[in-house]
Amino acid sequence: MTDTTAQNAGLTGTVLFYSQPEPLSVEAHGKLGVKPVDKPYAFIGQTNIVPLTVTEFAPAALSYPVIFVGETKQPVAAMGLSANDNLFVTDGDIRSDAYIPAYARRYPFVFANDDAQQRMILCIDRAAPYFVEGGETPLFEGNEPSAYVKNAMEFCNNFEQERIRTESFVALLNELDLFEVKEANFTPRNPDGTPGTPQKLAEYFAVSEDKLKKLPAKKLAELRDNGALGQIYAHLVSLAGWDRLIALAVSRQAAADKA
Repeated sequence: MTDTTAQNAGLTGTVLFYSQPEPLSVEAHGKLGVKPVDKPYAFIGQTNIVPLTVTEFAPAALSYPVIFVGETKQPVAAMGLSANDNLFVTDGDIRSDAYIPAYARRYPFVFANDDAQQRMILCIDRAAPYFVEGGETPLFEGNEPSAYVKNAMEFCNNFEQERIRTESFVALLNELDLFEVKEANFTPRNPDGTPGTPQKLAEYFAVSEDKLKKLPAKKLAELRDNGALGQIYAHLVSLAGWDRLIALAVSRQAAADKA
């Protein structure tokens, strides 16, 4: 069950990007509205990885390496080579050719768990710069959520369904023992043009092509028919994107040195 209000809700969990999440209610936020901002995705610049859902693998692969991280093997878009450094965001502007993950597009709305009542509650990040009293797009019309909020709730509902689907996808890969630990490495050039000392940029989980090839034909057919195989290949193709990240990092460093 989902709702837009909570009275003493027992909310749990922390969420990337949300510094002041609050359950949305007419009592607390009835006078708030949304104002347009010049750089709506500037907040993405604070991290080098952004979570993805499985249905985003193909479009995200055009911009970033799609990798799996942590104990839960959360799929993410790798947008930089070091923490807190996003190579696709410059002075608050995200590259126009970059795919924007749904995780970021739902901001500043998010669902939170209300353990006490066993339901999901729509929250907002009250610290988001979009919210001001009397903003041109109201959050409420009288005591009812506005069309803007209803659209946000629908988006969050869809995102939640995709999140659950993504968990099932990762569970399937675990069940088939398809993961392996991989590294992204970079070999710089010495001033004389010879290869320098290799540097490890990242360690992450990825699908093993060798393990994938060894699956029985019947299982591969199942993965093909349920769409999982296409997502796996999108992930594997995306790993060539490490070269783009390296090129962006080198270009940014060169510009900084010149400045």
